[in-house]
Amino acid sequence: MDTDKGPAAENALGGFLRARRARLRPEDTGLPATGRRRVPGLRREEVAALAGVSTDYYMRLEQGRERHPSRRILEAVARALQLDDEAVAHLFRVATPTTRRTRRAPLVERVAPPLHRLLDTWSATPAFVLGHALDVLAANRLADALHSGFAHSDNLLRMTFLDPAARGFYRDWDRAAESAVATLRRAAGVDPEDPRLRELVGELALKSADFRELWARHDVRGKIREAKLFHHPQVGDLELHYEAFTVNSAPTQQLIVYQAEPGSTSADALSLLGSLSVRGAR
Repeated sequence: MDTDKGPAAENALGGFLRARRARLRPEDTGLPATGRRRVPGLRREEVAALAGVSTDYYMRLEQGRERHPSRRILEAVARALQLDDEAVAHLFRVATPTTRRTRRAPLVERVAPPLHRLLDTWSATPAFVLGHALDVLAANRLADALHSGFAHSDNLLRMTFLDPAARGFYRDWDRAAESAVATLRRAAGVDPEDPRLRELVGELALKSADFRELWARHDVRGKIREAKLFHHPQVGDLELHYEAFTVNSAPTQQLIVYQAEPGSTSADALSLLGSLSVRGAR
């Protein structure tokens, strides 16, 4: 699911390997930095040497001509490129051959009523449910209040890259943007033929140069836990910690729960935001 046109756009493995190769310097791997380099990063023959495979074989991997790399080969390439656990898992996903599917309708994701009711009981905690493409499928009142400065809070990627409010809302916009794209890239590795993902990537690539640049990096990361720095137009600065939980009854969905450190200024600001949201609902 690359944004380029033509056959290369279908070579997810090649795009991933090229992007990760470009981010390593010879000195990072113990190789001598010899000769003038026209492009940044390691050369193909250097990655091949580090992985213990022939240059021709590695070139076939990048070009998408080697369809059945062994686990041993992939592990060696992962070590050569110094991939972390998330990136290794992504490498194995995109390297596994899949049968091309016929065009299918986008998956309609719905949040189960009991989960909706659970969200509504958390009056002091912003919480929402994300779909596989980071669509916001459901949110409680405090989560809606937290994102009230956005024109549309329907998808985290669209909010981050296409809504002007994002630059003021995310106090560390660069980090938030990198994290969101890395999460979407992980989802694309799970199901590269997914219509909703293709539609979203196409829209973002067309409308946002920042997205195109980050998408080309092939960073991969799932949502687990992290501190987020926000600036809300009504209550000011917030530092909230979130946890991401997989919804077992709907494994493509994730429950995101924010909380502030007890007794902190962020906790006071969150409490004030809750009060304001209740008044606004009356």
